[in-house]
Amino acid sequence: MSDTLKALAEHIGKKLGSKISGSSIAFGELTLATDSANIVEVMTFLRDDAKCDFFSFIDLAGADYPGRDQRFEVIYHLMSPTKNHRIRIKLQTGEDDVVPSITGVFKGAEWFEREAYDLYGILFTGHPDLRRILTDYGFEGHPLRKDFPTTGFVEVRYDDEVKRVVYEPVELRQEFRQFDFLSPWEGTDYVLPGDEKAKQ
Repeated sequence: MSDTLKALAEHIGKKLGSKISGSSIAFGELTLATDSANIVEVMTFLRDDAKCDFFSFIDLAGADYPGRDQRFEVIYHLMSPTKNHRIRIKLQTGEDDVVPSITGVFKGAEWFEREAYDLYGILFTGHPDLRRILTDYGFEGHPLRKDFPTTGFVEVRYDDEVKRVVYEPVELRQEFRQFDFLSPWEGTDYVLPGDEKAKQ
């Protein structure tokens, strides 16, 4: 299997050249790296080339790496039912950068790109209907970003008195605790509860 994938990686590398910035084989799948400027051409080649034949679009996912200059990674998964292969294509993009939509190549990518926009804020240019798909209208932020607050910004609940769904600012019933991670055995800068009664 890995020999077949190596041969496939060589074939793609020869045909696409510098449009592919890297390739690796892991877990029985070939992974290609490209950039947003070349994604449409790469996807079109993988679909149309007879040796590739990746005409089945499986998935598009996002990942957030806030420590990177280009914090987002967009991961595409394709399958070739005729060759019995899967392939993964990755690209990195920044918070304010746009990624060309592949809906012209794979119509089924439309809702997946909307999901990546909704949950991460990844912008897809040329998308026919780029709007939120999972969160509600007026939702603030993008909930799968690592810097999104764990409590969110608003609380949505059904109010039985008014007989409708209401939106309210988040009200924490308990304060978040602040931990200093100092060991009481090594000494602290403050008096621990109960120690104030001890003789000095």
